[in-house]
Formats: sequence, C-alpha cells, structure tokens
Amino acid sequence: MVITDQYAVIGNPIAHSKSPLIHAAFATQTGQNLEYQRILGSTENFTTQVQEFFARGGLGLNITLPFKHLAWNIATQSSANANAATAANTLTPCPDGGLIAHNTDGPGLIRDIVHNNHIEIAQRKILLLGAGGAASGILLSLIQQNPKQLIIANRTQAKANALAQRTLTNHPELVNMVSGIGLDQLHDLSFDIIINATSAGINDTIPVIPEHCLKPHGVVYDLLYADQPTQFVKWGQTHGARIALDGLGMLVEQAAEAFYIWRGVRPNTQVVLRSLRG
Repeated sequence: MVITDQYAVIGNPIAHSKSPLIHAAFATQTGQNLEYQRILGSTENFTTQVQEFFARGGLGLNITLPFKHLAWNIATQSSANANAATAANTLTPCPDGGLIAHNTDGPGLIRDIVHNNHIEIAQRKILLLGAGGAASGILLSLIQQNPKQLIIANRTQAKANALAQRTLTNHPELVNMVSGIGLDQLHDLSFDIIINATSAGINDTIPVIPEHCLKPHGVVYDLLYADQPTQFVKWGQTHGARIALDGLGMLVEQAAEAFYIWRGVRPNTQVVLRSLRG
C-alpha cells in the first residue's frame, strides 16, 4: 500500500484558497506523491488543530490569515524571515516533536518582482503601504535587495514607526534606508516602486496617497489578487505605472518556496501561474 504524504493550509476563511490547486499542480509536475487539503481554523483551537494535524503524520502546514503570528508563537524553531516578521506561513515538524516556523512571503515576492517581471529593486526608492503582518512579512526580503530608500507609510504613523524601529533594532546599519511615516506625510515624496500591503482592497478601496507618489513609469504591486484587476492595480494603471501587478505571482512563488522546504524540489512556477491566469 502506497502512503500519500499529507499537507494542508489552515486559515479562516479558507474555502477560497488556491493553495490546494497550486500544490497539486506542483506535485504532478515534479512526480511527488502527496495530498493537500484545506483546514478551517479556529482561534480558540488553533494550537490543538496544528498539533493534531502533525500527530496524524502531517508533513507540512501552510498558515494564512489570521493565524500567522500564532503559528510563529507555537513553533520551537524559526527561520530568519519568520523571526523578522514575527509570523509564519509555513510549518514543518522537528524530529524531536517541535515545529519549525518559516515565512516564505518575502522570498516569494522578490522572485515575482525580480525574476518573473525583471524589475530592479536595488538602489530604487520603495514605498511600502501598511505596517501590519503582510508588510512585516516582506520587509526583510525587500531590505536584502538593497534599495536606496524604503519608507513604510501607514494610516496610523505609530505603527509604521514601530515596524521601522523593530527593523533598525536588529539592523542599525539601515538607519539611513528605512523609516516610518503617516500616510498624510507623503505629499512631497515620490517613489520608483509602490507596494500595497494593506487590506484595504478587500473592501474595494485603496490607501489614500497623493497622485504624484509614483514616479513617471514607476511600478505598483498589490499583495492582494483577484480575478479582475484590483483597485490598487487600477490606480497604478491610471497614474502612469510602467508595470502594475497583483499578488498572484507572489502567491505561487511563496507556495513554491514552501514546496521546496518540504520536498527539496523546486517546481516550474511559470506553468502554474499561466494556468491560474488563464
């Protein structure tokens, strides 16, 4: 009898998740024998649900909203990206029974921006909108690309400052690169790349930013994705963006990073991305 390796994604809500489709495609492409399911998570029972999944022989778990911080908290070991974000989107079991936390969001974003779309981040001025979990999950990876400047802007300036200061505590050498401001302080600034890490688009809105924030022929990237262009992608298209992207590429690339952690095989993401776009 052939035993099928078990993986899953846990979140709430979860029915909309494309992760099972993505990982099934990766498995078929690379000849891996695995099954990947959705788990509807509960805040009250999250730790128990995770423990039970691995106790049943589960080999890997993806974490989505709103459980990424909880997942990082219950892990016994963490990667640098997970620690920087204080959040995990991927868990693997330790031989001793503990859990290892990973965060593949940042590497997934960079692969989509730099490798898939050939957009240079080094020495560019970057605006990161939002200071919550999504922003913290990608911040370290963005910094590692050596931008000229990275400004975190949030409706509540204190949150932007806190995220910037947390980064500078661990990397004081970045004091001239990273800073946090309020959205109302953007009036005299412009950027090569603007990344939307807020959840405003879920409610069909976008952060209020000045029209001149985007430099001519700049790039906008929305971490959210949808079957139609998101509101932020539309904003970029109407404000002279050379490239305006949603987060579907990041979704596929972060999944590929998790797949590589679990299986030691890197799938061809372009085939899967074309299928989802189609």
